[in-house]
Amino acid sequence: MPSSRRAILRHILSGICTKMNRTKSVPTDVMETPLNRCLNTFDIALLGIGHMVGAGIYVLTGTVAKEMAGPGIILSFVLAGFISMLAALCYAEFGTRVPKAGSAYVYTYISMGEFWAFVIGWNILLEHMLGAASVARAWSGYVDSMLGGWIGNTTLELTGGIHEPGLAQYPDVLAFLVCIVYAAALAGGVKATAVFNSLLTLVNIAVMVLVISVGFWYADGKNWSEAEGGFLPYGVGGVIAGAATCFYAFVGFDSIATSGEEAKNPSVSIPVATVISLFVVTVGYILVSAALTLMIPISAINPAASLPEAFGQLNLSWAKYLISIGALCGMTTTLLGSLFALPRCMYAMASDGLLFSCFGKINPTTQVPLLNLMVSGVMSACLALVFDLAKLVEFMSIGTLLAYTIVSASVIILRYRPMERIHTTIRVPAVAGSPDDDDDDDEDVASQSSMDTSSPTSEMIEEVLAGRLKAQFRCLEPLLGRFEPGSVVSVAVMLFIFLSFAICVELKVSWTQLYTGTWWALIIYGFIIFAASTCVAVIAVHNQNTRGLIFKVPLVPFVPALGIFCNILLMVHLDAVTWVRFFVWVCIGMVVYFLYGIRNSKEGEVCSSYSILMTTSEAGKVPWGSFKATSGGKKSSKHTIFERFTGRSKADDKKSIVEESENETSGYS
Repeated sequence: MPSSRRAILRHILSGICTKMNRTKSVPTDVMETPLNRCLNTFDIALLGIGHMVGAGIYVLTGTVAKEMAGPGIILSFVLAGFISMLAALCYAEFGTRVPKAGSAYVYTYISMGEFWAFVIGWNILLEHMLGAASVARAWSGYVDSMLGGWIGNTTLELTGGIHEPGLAQYPDVLAFLVCIVYAAALAGGVKATAVFNSLLTLVNIAVMVLVISVGFWYADGKNWSEAEGGFLPYGVGGVIAGAATCFYAFVGFDSIATSGEEAKNPSVSIPVATVISLFVVTVGYILVSAALTLMIPISAINPAASLPEAFGQLNLSWAKYLISIGALCGMTTTLLGSLFALPRCMYAMASDGLLFSCFGKINPTTQVPLLNLMVSGVMSACLALVFDLAKLVEFMSIGTLLAYTIVSASVIILRYRPMERIHTTIRVPAVAGSPDDDDDDDEDVASQSSMDTSSPTSEMIEEVLAGRLKAQFRCLEPLLGRFEPGSVVSVAVMLFIFLSFAICVELKVSWTQLYTGTWWALIIYGFIIFAASTCVAVIAVHNQNTRGLIFKVPLVPFVPALGIFCNILLMVHLDAVTWVRFFVWVCIGMVVYFLYGIRNSKEGEVCSSYSILMTTSEAGKVPWGSFKATSGGKKSSKHTIFERFTGRSKADDKKSIVEESENETSGYS
C-alpha cells in the first residue's frame, strides 16, 4: 500500500513537472495574427529609438556625470551600449525565428518551457509597468523644473508630504494623468501610434543634433583637465557604476521584438531595426555626454535638468527652450513605447492561457487589445502617483536583466538543438486588398525556395549533425556522445549561468582578497573560472543548426555567453532590497501560475506537438501519464526537462500505477 501511494505521488509530481516544462507549439504559418501587420522597418526603428531616447538622456546623463563618472560617462555609455548590444543581437535572431507578440516570453516558451516562460513574461509585465511609471515621473519632474517647482510646492501645500521610505515625497498627480492620457491615445490603433511616435522621435533626434552641434561649438577642453578632476574623477569604479545606471537608458529595444507580430516583413525588419536603433542611440548618448561635460564643469551640472541648464549658463536661452521641448518629446516616445509593449505582452500570455482569458481579446475595429491597454495605463499611473523615480528605475532593472539573460541562454540552446524543420523563413504577406489564395502561397514558397542557396543534401547533413560532436572532437564521444543531441549543451548552459553568478558574487564579496592575492580566494576564483570556461568549450565542440535563419548572432556560443555574464554582473550589484521586492513579485506570479495558468494553458488542451524548433524524436508526444495512443497504437510520453538534458528515458512510463506499484524495485530505468 505505501508503494502504491508513492507511485501515485510520483505520477502526480511527474505530471506537474511535465506541464511546467512543456514548450509552445508554433503554427506553421507564423505570419497569421489577429493584429494589424502594417509596420515597416523605418516605423519599427523609430519605435525602438523613441523608446530608448527619453528619460535616459535628459535625466540620467546629468546625474551620472555629476555624481558617478564625470566625463567618464562617455565610457559608461560605451560599456552599457556594448552589454545591451549583446542582448539585442539575441533578440534579433529570435525575432526572425518567431515574429510573435511577447518578445522574450515567447522565445523562452519555445526553448526552455512553460514555467520559465511565465517567470520571464511576469517580469516583463513589471518591467514595462515600471518603465512607463518612471518615465511619467521624469516627464512630470521636467515640467516642474521648467516651472520653478510650482507643481511640487502646490501639491505639498494641498496634500501634505508622504513620509514612507521608498515612496515619493508627494503624490504626483501630473504623472498619473500623463499615463492615463497616453494610454487613451494608444487606443487609436498601431498605425496612428507609429505615425505620432515617428514625428516625436524625429523632433527628438533633431534636438539631439542641436545639442551636439552647439555643445561642441562652445566646448572647452579645460573642463576635462586635472584642475576640474580630470577625465575620470571617480576612477574606473565610477565608470562601472555609471554603466549600471546608464543601462536604464537602453531599456526599450525589446519593444522592437514585441512589435514583430505587427511588422510587414519581420524576418528583415526586426534585426535591421534592432541594430540600427541601438547603434544610433549609443552614438547619440556618447556625443551628448561629451558635449555636456565639455560645455560646463561637472560641478556646475544640474542633475534634474542638465542640458537646458547647461545652455542657460551659457546665456543661450533659445537653445534652453528648444531642448526642453525635445526632452518632453523624447520622454513621451519612451512612455509610448512602454505602454505599447505592455498590453501586447499581456495579450501573448493570455492567448497561451497563462493569464486570464479576458486579456486575450482584440478589438475588431482598432485591432488593439483595449482592455489590456486600459489596465496597463491605470496600473502604471498608480505606480507613478506614489513611487519615487530612483526606486522605480532600480526595481525595473532586475527584471530586464533577467529577461536578457534567459534570451541569451535560449539562443545557445536552440542553436544546438536538432530541429525537425525550420518554418521561420517568413513569407512576406500579400499586399493589402489582394486575394491570399493557394496560388499566392505556392508562389511565395517557390520564391523562398529559390532564395535558399543550400542544397537539400547539406541541409539534411546539418540537421542530422545538429547537437552532436564535431568530427575533430570525436575523441570525446565516450564522455559526451552517449546523450541525446543537444542535451549536453542544455546542461552546460545551465551550469554556466550558475557559475557566472558564483563568479560575480565572488567578485563583489571578496574583491579585496582577490586584489591582495589571498591564496584561498585565488584558488576558489580560479576553479570557478575554469569550470565556466569548460562549459563554454563543451558547447563549442558541438555542431550547430542554422538552417532557415536569415539573421544569426555571430560567434555563438561566445557572444551570448558574454552577454549572460555581463547581465548577471549587473544584477549582482543591485541593492538587496530590490532583490526582496523582486522575490515578492515572483511569488505573486507563482500563485497566478499554479492556480490558473498551469491548468488553463493552451498547450495542455490537446496532444500538442513540440514546436517546429524541437527535435524530431520529441515531436507529437502526449503529456506524461496520458494513455492516449499514437497513430501506431503505441503509447508515448513527452520527455521531462531532466530526460531532455540527460538523454535518459523512463521505461515505466508505459506502465499503469498498479503495475508500477507491484514492480516497485524496477524504479525508473
